[in-house]
Amino acid sequence: MNEEMPIANPPLSAEEQLVVAKLTHADLQLIDATVLANSSDGWLKVARVVGSTVDALQQHYPGLSDVFYAQRVCQLVDDGRLDSQGNLLYMRFSEVRLPMQSSSVNES
Repeated sequence: MNEEMPIANPPLSAEEQLVVAKLTHADLQLIDATVLANSSDGWLKVARVVGSTVDALQQHYPGLSDVFYAQRVCQLVDDGRLDSQGNLLYMRFSEVRLPMQSSSVNES
């Protein structure tokens, strides 16, 4: 049996850090909105959400890699805007979903 060994997300490169430093608040809002739009009510691999986000924003932010978008996923989890399971440092071995909305039941 051939089991895949988890590989942790690498740090941002020096070049990418320079691109990230120039991002505005509006840029981050757009990026986060795209991550959330590529998420679902059901569990999805972080790598899938990140890959879809990279595809959607590649033309707008050509200097950003999947590593940066994985960091945004972590931030959205920290902010409570995404739920997660697994270790987010391993994007192929963790999953995220949109938080379950608590529904209020009206009893008559």
